[in-house]
Amino acid sequence: MKKMFILFSTLLVLATSAFAQTQVGIVLPTKDEERWIQDQTRFQDALKTAGISAEVLFSEKDSAKEKSNVETLITKGIKVLVLCPVDSASAAASADAAHKAGVKVVAYDRLITGTANVDFYVTFDSFSVGAAWGTYLVSQAKGKGNNLYLYAGAASDNNAFIFFAGAWSILQPKIADGTFVIVNSDAAVKLQKKAELTREEEASIIGQVTTNWNPSDAKSKAEANLTKATSKQKGTAFVLSPNDQTARAIADVFAKDKEIKKAYTTGQDADKASIQYIIDGKQSMTVLKDTRVLVADAIKTAITFTKGEVPVQTKTYNNGKIEVPAKPSDVTSVTQANVKAAIVDSGYYAASLFTGLK
Repeated sequence: MKKMFILFSTLLVLATSAFAQTQVGIVLPTKDEERWIQDQTRFQDALKTAGISAEVLFSEKDSAKEKSNVETLITKGIKVLVLCPVDSASAAASADAAHKAGVKVVAYDRLITGTANVDFYVTFDSFSVGAAWGTYLVSQAKGKGNNLYLYAGAASDNNAFIFFAGAWSILQPKIADGTFVIVNSDAAVKLQKKAELTREEEASIIGQVTTNWNPSDAKSKAEANLTKATSKQKGTAFVLSPNDQTARAIADVFAKDKEIKKAYTTGQDADKASIQYIIDGKQSMTVLKDTRVLVADAIKTAITFTKGEVPVQTKTYNNGKIEVPAKPSDVTSVTQANVKAAIVDSGYYAASLFTGLK
Protein backbone atom coordinates (compact mmCIF):
# COMPACT_ATOMS: atom_id res chain seq x y z
CA MET A 1 0.00 0.00 0.00
CA LYS A 2 2.84 2.34 0.90
CA LYS A 3 4.61 1.52 -2.37
CA MET A 4 1.44 2.22 -4.32
CA PHE A 5 1.06 5.56 -2.55
CA ILE A 6 4.66 6.52 -3.37
CA LEU A 7 4.16 5.47 -7.01
CA PHE A 8 0.92 7.44 -7.23
CA SER A 9 2.60 10.51 -5.68
CA THR A 10 5.50 10.28 -8.11
CA LEU A 11 3.18 10.02 -11.11
CA LEU A 12 1.16 12.96 -9.80
CA VAL A 13 4.29 15.10 -9.47
CA LEU A 14 5.42 14.15 -12.98
CA ALA A 15 1.99 14.86 -14.42
CA THR A 16 1.80 18.19 -12.63
CA SER A 17 5.29 19.14 -13.85
CA ALA A 18 4.41 18.24 -17.42
CA PHE A 19 1.21 20.25 -17.19
CA ALA A 20 3.03 23.23 -15.69
CA GLN A 21 5.81 23.21 -18.26
CA THR A 22 6.18 26.44 -20.21
CA GLN A 23 6.35 25.59 -23.92
CA VAL A 24 7.41 28.98 -25.30
CA GLY A 25 9.60 31.55 -23.56
CA ILE A 26 9.62 35.13 -24.81
CA VAL A 27 12.22 37.69 -23.77
CA LEU A 28 11.65 41.32 -24.76
CA PRO A 29 14.12 44.19 -24.25
CA THR A 30 12.23 46.71 -22.10
CA LYS A 31 8.93 47.83 -20.59
CA ASP A 32 9.86 51.48 -21.16
CA GLU A 33 8.60 51.58 -24.75
CA GLU A 34 4.97 51.28 -25.72
CA ARG A 35 5.73 48.93 -28.58
CA TRP A 36 7.07 46.11 -26.35
CA ILE A 37 4.11 46.26 -23.97
CA GLN A 38 1.85 45.83 -26.99
CA ASP A 39 3.91 42.83 -28.09
CA GLN A 40 3.64 41.27 -24.63
CA THR A 41 -0.15 41.49 -24.66
CA ARG A 42 -0.43 40.16 -28.19
CA PHE A 43 1.90 37.24 -27.49
CA GLN A 44 0.05 36.24 -24.34
CA ASP A 45 -3.42 36.54 -25.89
CA ALA A 46 -2.58 34.72 -29.12
CA LEU A 47 -0.62 31.87 -27.51
CA LYS A 48 -3.35 31.33 -24.93
CA THR A 49 -5.88 31.13 -27.75
CA ALA A 50 -3.65 28.62 -29.53
CA GLY A 51 -3.43 26.51 -26.39
CA ILE A 52 0.30 27.11 -25.98
CA SER A 53 1.70 27.79 -22.51
CA ALA A 54 4.07 30.76 -22.57
CA GLU A 55 5.83 33.28 -20.37
CA VAL A 56 7.03 36.78 -21.28
CA LEU A 57 9.98 38.33 -19.45
CA PHE A 58 11.61 41.75 -19.86
CA SER A 59 15.34 42.45 -19.84
CA GLU A 60 15.11 46.18 -18.96
CA LYS A 61 17.81 47.00 -21.54
CA ASP A 62 20.33 44.91 -19.58
CA SER A 63 22.15 42.03 -21.29
CA ALA A 64 22.93 40.38 -17.94
CA LYS A 65 19.22 40.46 -17.03
CA GLU A 66 18.43 39.07 -20.47
CA LYS A 67 20.79 36.12 -19.91
CA SER A 68 19.23 35.49 -16.50
CA ASN A 69 15.75 35.55 -18.05
CA VAL A 70 16.76 33.00 -20.66
CA GLU A 71 18.28 30.73 -18.02
CA THR A 72 15.08 30.96 -15.97
CA LEU A 73 12.97 29.95 -18.95
CA ILE A 74 15.28 27.06 -19.80
CA THR A 75 14.81 25.67 -16.29
CA LYS A 76 11.05 25.82 -16.87
CA GLY A 77 11.44 23.40 -19.77
CA ILE A 78 10.69 25.65 -22.74
CA LYS A 79 10.88 24.10 -26.20
CA VAL A 80 11.14 27.40 -28.08
CA LEU A 81 12.83 30.67 -27.11
CA VAL A 82 11.69 33.88 -28.79
CA LEU A 83 14.36 36.47 -28.02
CA CYS A 84 14.58 40.13 -28.94
CA PRO A 85 18.15 40.96 -27.87
CA VAL A 86 19.24 44.04 -25.97
CA ASP A 87 22.64 43.65 -27.61
CA SER A 88 22.83 41.51 -30.75
CA ALA A 89 26.32 40.14 -30.00
CA SER A 90 25.89 39.59 -26.26
CA ALA A 91 22.71 37.58 -26.90
CA ALA A 92 24.80 34.87 -28.60
CA ALA A 93 25.62 33.36 -25.21
CA SER A 94 21.90 33.01 -24.43
CA ALA A 95 21.24 31.41 -27.80
CA ASP A 96 24.09 28.97 -27.19
CA ALA A 97 22.75 28.04 -23.76
CA ALA A 98 19.26 27.50 -25.14
CA HIS A 99 20.50 25.30 -27.96
CA LYS A 100 22.58 23.26 -25.54
CA ALA A 101 19.35 22.57 -23.65
CA GLY A 102 17.63 21.45 -26.86
CA VAL A 103 15.61 24.66 -27.24
CA LYS A 104 14.85 26.14 -30.67
CA VAL A 105 15.94 29.80 -30.86
CA VAL A 106 13.91 32.42 -32.73
CA ALA A 107 15.49 35.87 -33.00
CA TYR A 108 12.62 38.35 -32.80
CA ASP A 109 12.77 41.78 -34.46
CA ARG A 110 16.55 42.06 -33.88
CA LEU A 111 19.06 39.55 -35.19
CA ILE A 112 21.25 37.60 -32.75
CA THR A 113 24.79 37.73 -34.13
CA GLY A 114 28.03 35.79 -33.76
CA THR A 115 26.53 32.32 -33.21
CA ALA A 116 25.35 29.41 -35.32
CA ASN A 117 22.66 28.62 -32.75
CA VAL A 118 19.84 30.70 -34.23
CA ASP A 119 17.11 28.68 -35.92
CA PHE A 120 14.95 31.44 -37.39
CA TYR A 121 14.63 35.22 -37.57
CA VAL A 122 11.22 36.87 -37.37
CA THR A 123 11.52 40.48 -38.43
CA PHE A 124 10.18 43.31 -40.47
CA ASP A 125 12.18 44.13 -43.56
CA SER A 126 14.54 46.51 -41.79
CA PHE A 127 16.23 47.59 -45.01
CA SER A 128 12.83 48.67 -46.32
CA VAL A 129 12.25 50.73 -43.16
CA GLY A 130 15.39 52.77 -43.84
CA ALA A 131 14.57 52.98 -47.54
CA ALA A 132 11.14 54.38 -46.62
CA TRP A 133 12.84 57.15 -44.59
CA GLY A 134 15.12 58.01 -47.47
CA THR A 135 12.30 57.93 -50.01
CA TYR A 136 10.21 60.32 -47.92
CA LEU A 137 13.04 62.82 -47.43
CA VAL A 138 13.92 62.74 -51.13
CA SER A 139 10.27 63.33 -52.03
CA GLN A 140 10.23 66.56 -49.98
CA ALA A 141 13.53 67.99 -51.22
CA LYS A 142 13.66 70.70 -53.87
CA GLY A 143 16.71 72.01 -55.68
CA LYS A 144 20.25 71.58 -54.38
CA GLY A 145 22.04 72.10 -51.07
CA ASN A 146 19.29 70.85 -48.73
CA ASN A 147 20.57 70.44 -45.17
CA LEU A 148 20.60 66.80 -44.08
CA TYR A 149 20.98 65.74 -40.45
CA LEU A 150 21.67 62.05 -39.82
CA TYR A 151 20.75 60.14 -36.67
CA ALA A 152 20.84 56.40 -36.01
CA GLY A 153 19.87 53.77 -33.46
CA ALA A 154 22.22 51.99 -31.08
CA ALA A 155 25.54 50.71 -32.40
CA SER A 156 24.92 47.54 -30.37
CA ASP A 157 21.76 46.78 -32.37
CA ASN A 158 22.31 45.00 -35.69
CA ASN A 159 19.02 46.46 -36.96
CA ALA A 160 20.43 49.99 -36.63
CA PHE A 161 22.94 49.11 -39.33
CA ILE A 162 20.29 47.61 -41.62
CA PHE A 163 18.01 50.63 -41.15
CA PHE A 164 20.89 52.95 -41.96
CA ALA A 165 21.92 50.91 -45.00
CA GLY A 166 18.38 51.14 -46.36
CA ALA A 167 18.30 54.91 -45.87
CA TRP A 168 21.77 55.34 -47.36
CA SER A 169 20.76 53.38 -50.48
CA ILE A 170 18.18 56.07 -51.27
CA LEU A 171 19.91 59.15 -49.88
CA GLN A 172 23.46 58.59 -51.13
CA PRO A 173 22.74 59.29 -54.83
CA LYS A 174 21.05 62.51 -53.79
CA ILE A 175 23.95 63.41 -51.53
CA ALA A 176 26.41 62.70 -54.35
CA ASP A 177 24.51 64.91 -56.81
CA GLY A 178 24.28 67.81 -54.34
CA THR A 179 20.58 67.59 -53.52
CA PHE A 180 21.53 67.07 -49.88
CA VAL A 181 24.47 68.38 -47.86
CA ILE A 182 25.33 66.41 -44.72
CA VAL A 183 25.57 68.73 -41.74
CA ASN A 184 26.39 66.67 -38.66
CA SER A 185 28.76 63.82 -39.58
CA ASP A 186 32.19 64.32 -41.11
CA ALA A 187 32.50 60.52 -41.35
CA ALA A 188 29.45 60.48 -43.62
CA VAL A 189 30.83 63.38 -45.65
CA LYS A 190 34.06 61.44 -46.26
CA LEU A 191 32.04 58.48 -47.52
CA GLN A 192 29.36 60.35 -49.47
CA LYS A 193 30.62 59.14 -52.85
CA LYS A 194 30.22 55.46 -51.88
CA ALA A 195 26.91 53.85 -52.81
CA GLU A 196 27.50 50.81 -50.58
CA LEU A 197 29.27 50.98 -47.24
CA THR A 198 31.11 48.26 -45.37
CA ARG A 199 30.07 47.41 -41.83
CA GLU A 200 33.12 49.30 -40.55
CA GLU A 201 32.25 52.37 -42.64
CA GLU A 202 28.67 52.33 -41.39
CA ALA A 203 30.00 52.00 -37.84
CA SER A 204 32.15 55.11 -38.28
CA ILE A 205 29.03 57.13 -39.16
CA ILE A 206 26.69 55.53 -36.62
CA GLY A 207 29.31 56.11 -33.93
CA GLN A 208 28.96 59.86 -34.55
CA VAL A 209 25.18 60.04 -34.89
CA THR A 210 23.88 57.29 -32.57
CA THR A 211 20.95 58.07 -30.29
CA ASN A 212 21.28 54.72 -28.49
CA TRP A 213 17.51 54.52 -29.01
CA ASN A 214 17.35 56.99 -26.12
CA PRO A 215 15.28 60.21 -26.33
CA SER A 216 17.60 61.99 -23.88
CA ASP A 217 20.65 61.11 -25.96
CA ALA A 218 18.81 62.17 -29.11
CA LYS A 219 17.85 65.48 -27.54
CA SER A 220 21.41 66.19 -26.39
CA LYS A 221 22.90 65.26 -29.75
CA ALA A 222 20.40 67.40 -31.67
CA GLU A 223 21.03 70.37 -29.38
CA ALA A 224 24.79 70.00 -29.85
CA ASN A 225 24.39 69.75 -33.61
CA LEU A 226 22.26 72.89 -33.85
CA THR A 227 24.55 74.82 -31.52
CA LYS A 228 27.43 74.05 -33.86
CA ALA A 229 25.48 74.60 -37.09
CA THR A 230 25.66 77.88 -39.00
CA SER A 231 22.58 79.82 -40.10
CA LYS A 232 23.11 78.46 -43.61
CA GLN A 233 22.94 74.93 -42.22
CA LYS A 234 19.51 75.56 -40.71
CA GLY A 235 16.52 77.03 -42.57
CA THR A 236 14.82 73.93 -43.94
CA ALA A 237 16.24 70.75 -42.42
CA PHE A 238 15.86 67.15 -43.49
CA VAL A 239 16.26 64.86 -40.49
CA LEU A 240 16.88 61.13 -40.62
CA SER A 241 15.66 60.11 -37.15
CA PRO A 242 15.63 56.38 -36.33
CA ASN A 243 12.48 55.73 -34.29
CA ASP A 244 9.49 57.59 -32.91
CA GLN A 245 10.81 58.21 -29.40
CA THR A 246 14.00 59.81 -30.73
CA ALA A 247 12.10 61.50 -33.57
CA ARG A 248 9.89 63.38 -31.12
CA ALA A 249 12.88 64.42 -29.02
CA ILE A 250 14.77 65.63 -32.09
CA ALA A 251 11.70 67.32 -33.59
CA ASP A 252 11.14 69.26 -30.36
CA VAL A 253 14.74 70.51 -30.39
CA PHE A 254 14.54 71.61 -34.01
CA ALA A 255 11.17 73.29 -33.40
CA LYS A 256 12.69 75.45 -30.65
CA ASP A 257 15.48 76.79 -32.88
CA LYS A 258 14.22 80.03 -34.42
CA GLU A 259 16.52 79.65 -37.42
CA ILE A 260 14.87 76.34 -38.36
CA LYS A 261 11.95 77.25 -40.60
CA LYS A 262 10.87 73.69 -41.38
CA ALA A 263 12.11 70.26 -40.32
CA TYR A 264 11.16 67.04 -42.09
CA THR A 265 11.57 64.17 -39.61
CA THR A 266 11.31 60.41 -40.04
CA GLY A 267 10.54 57.69 -37.51
CA GLN A 268 9.27 54.16 -36.98
CA ASP A 269 6.97 52.13 -34.70
CA ALA A 270 3.84 54.29 -35.05
CA ASP A 271 3.79 55.19 -31.35
CA LYS A 272 0.49 56.81 -30.35
CA ALA A 273 2.37 59.96 -29.34
CA SER A 274 4.02 60.16 -32.75
CA ILE A 275 0.76 59.60 -34.59
CA GLN A 276 -0.55 62.65 -32.72
CA TYR A 277 2.66 64.51 -33.64
CA ILE A 278 2.06 63.64 -37.31
CA ILE A 279 -1.55 64.82 -37.11
CA ASP A 280 -0.32 68.06 -35.50
CA GLY A 281 2.50 68.52 -38.03
CA LYS A 282 5.28 68.10 -35.46
CA GLN A 283 6.68 64.88 -36.95
CA SER A 284 6.60 64.27 -40.68
CA MET A 285 6.34 60.50 -41.03
CA THR A 286 6.70 57.18 -39.31
CA VAL A 287 6.99 53.63 -40.50
CA LEU A 288 4.21 51.37 -39.26
CA LYS A 289 5.56 47.97 -38.39
CA ASP A 290 2.27 46.30 -37.58
CA THR A 291 3.21 44.27 -34.54
CA ARG A 292 0.03 42.24 -34.97
CA VAL A 293 1.64 40.80 -38.09
CA LEU A 294 5.06 40.28 -36.51
CA VAL A 295 3.67 38.66 -33.36
CA ALA A 296 1.49 36.39 -35.52
CA ASP A 297 4.56 35.40 -37.56
CA ALA A 298 6.55 34.71 -34.38
CA ILE A 299 3.75 32.62 -32.91
CA LYS A 300 3.33 30.67 -36.14
CA THR A 301 7.08 30.01 -36.15
CA ALA A 302 7.09 28.92 -32.51
CA ILE A 303 4.13 26.58 -32.99
CA THR A 304 5.78 25.09 -36.09
CA PHE A 305 8.90 24.34 -34.05
CA THR A 306 6.88 22.82 -31.17
CA LYS A 307 5.44 20.40 -33.75
CA GLY A 308 8.92 19.44 -34.87
CA GLU A 309 8.41 21.09 -38.26
CA VAL A 310 10.46 23.70 -40.17
CA PRO A 311 9.05 27.24 -40.80
CA VAL A 312 8.79 28.57 -44.35
CA GLN A 313 11.58 31.00 -45.24
CA THR A 314 11.81 33.62 -48.01
CA LYS A 315 15.16 35.19 -47.16
CA THR A 316 18.31 34.74 -45.07
CA TYR A 317 20.32 37.19 -42.95
CA ASN A 318 24.03 36.76 -42.31
CA ASN A 319 24.74 37.02 -38.57
CA GLY A 320 28.52 36.67 -38.88
CA LYS A 321 28.40 32.89 -38.45
CA ILE A 322 25.55 31.55 -40.57
CA GLU A 323 22.81 32.57 -42.96
CA VAL A 324 19.80 32.69 -40.64
CA PRO A 325 16.52 31.71 -42.33
CA ALA A 326 13.79 34.34 -42.15
CA LYS A 327 10.49 35.51 -43.57
CA PRO A 328 10.44 39.33 -43.22
CA SER A 329 7.12 41.15 -42.90
CA ASP A 330 6.15 44.24 -44.90
CA VAL A 331 6.06 47.81 -43.53
CA THR A 332 3.92 50.90 -44.28
CA SER A 333 4.92 54.57 -44.49
CA VAL A 334 2.55 56.86 -42.58
CA THR A 335 2.21 60.61 -43.16
CA GLN A 336 -0.56 63.16 -42.62
CA ALA A 337 -1.93 62.13 -46.02
CA ASN A 338 -2.69 58.52 -45.07
CA VAL A 339 -2.62 58.47 -41.27
CA LYS A 340 -6.35 57.78 -40.89
CA ALA A 341 -6.38 54.95 -43.41
CA ALA A 342 -3.15 53.33 -42.19
CA ILE A 343 -3.70 53.69 -38.45
CA VAL A 344 -7.41 54.01 -37.67
CA ASP A 345 -9.23 52.39 -40.59
CA SER A 346 -6.88 49.40 -40.36
CA GLY A 347 -7.87 48.91 -36.72
CA TYR A 348 -4.37 49.48 -35.39
CA TYR A 349 -5.51 52.28 -33.07
CA ALA A 350 -8.93 53.71 -32.22
CA ALA A 351 -9.78 57.20 -33.52
CA SER A 352 -10.71 58.24 -29.97
CA LEU A 353 -7.03 58.18 -29.00
CA PHE A 354 -6.29 61.23 -31.14
CA THR A 355 -7.41 64.81 -31.61
CA GLY A 356 -7.63 66.69 -34.90
CA LEU A 357 -7.86 63.51 -36.99
CA LYS A 358 -9.53 64.14 -40.35
